[in-house]
Amino acid sequence: MSATPAFPGTTTATGTTTTGTTTTGTTTTGTAAAPPAAIRSPALLKLSLTELKLLSRERVRMALPVAVPLVLLIILGSIHSLRQPVALYGGASFIDIYTTTLVVMGLALLALTNMPMMLADYRERGVLRRLQTTPIGPVRVLVAQLVADLTIAVAMVVLILAVARIGFAVPLPRQPGAFVLSALLAAAALLAAGLLVAAIAPTGRVARGIGALLFYPMMFFAGLWLPIPNMPATLQHISHATPLGAAGPALAAATAGSWPTALQLLTLAAWAVALGLAAARFFRWE
Repeated sequence: MSATPAFPGTTTATGTTTTGTTTTGTTTTGTAAAPPAAIRSPALLKLSLTELKLLSRERVRMALPVAVPLVLLIILGSIHSLRQPVALYGGASFIDIYTTTLVVMGLALLALTNMPMMLADYRERGVLRRLQTTPIGPVRVLVAQLVADLTIAVAMVVLILAVARIGFAVPLPRQPGAFVLSALLAAAALLAAGLLVAAIAPTGRVARGIGALLFYPMMFFAGLWLPIPNMPATLQHISHATPLGAAGPALAAATAGSWPTALQLLTLAAWAVALGLAAARFFRWE
């Protein structure tokens, strides 16, 4: 993005104050004393829609977390032997099982390598410093970013499942309710981790580096390179306690037709709450 986004209630570089779609010629002093109703849900909704619009303009950045799992799905799905039923997988094929792993990978890419850069870029370019002068507050800034990226995450999961189903006859989840709940909790936990990175990273480059450092260990414990059942007992316990280590089996269970365990869902919810609160606590405007 080359242009600095103009949020409602912020002061521009020319000394003007934007209020919705109307621009006044002088800087007002009543911003901090805005009525409470004006900074609740309408302001949060407007900020979320603004963030979603800005994300849609970042085509290259937004395409990466969607393109990587889709390309892998197309490559692996095009291999005939990987589409054949396997007794070890209960009659499912490798691509049937691996589709849930690709969903987890896409969520992790979006949350850990893409989303933190947006807020860190805002901090680096002084956008957050201008937002600090408004009544929006750090919680609304983080929630708006979370809502925007969660919207992208939902669209990405639907696209992966659609391509897998239409292109390679991968069955849709047999427990759709459990799958949706698990995917939403997984996305919330991962996006909360990304928000924490974004809350403390001074620049976009630093945010990208921290996100990459978190991405690869998380994907290891999700069983991307070594299946969780093949891990030593200690690593299995560690894996089950991580967001992706809980998300992968939860999504796999929902796909197979059963509900995830309560421990898996509680693990994802606990990570989402803990990391979200930490992001709000350590958020820095500059």
